[in-house]
Amino acid sequence: MANEVIEVKASHILVKTEDEALMLLKQIENGKSFEQTATEYSLCPSGRTGGDLGTFGRGAMVKPFEDVAFSLRVGEISKPVQTQFGWHLIRVYDKKEAE
Repeated sequence: MANEVIEVKASHILVKTEDEALMLLKQIENGKSFEQTATEYSLCPSGRTGGDLGTFGRGAMVKPFEDVAFSLRVGEISKPVQTQFGWHLIRVYDKKEAE
């Protein structure tokens, strides 16, 4: 059985609409860097640092965001995720599992 993931290192891009998130995801899939896209478009202050949220454990983020972040594989970028803050694209850089 796989160990439980207890922390995730992730970045995100926050925008107002699902359509905008889908457009940005398409740009990233076509070769634009996630970090550059976050710097240009993210409404979150983390956008200034390429969307970097650092490492966080369960309970640190709103549930819909957390559920997706913890389910992604390292290097994977999510489809648009809606929270009360808007629409997010999430990229996971690392995961830490329980010992």
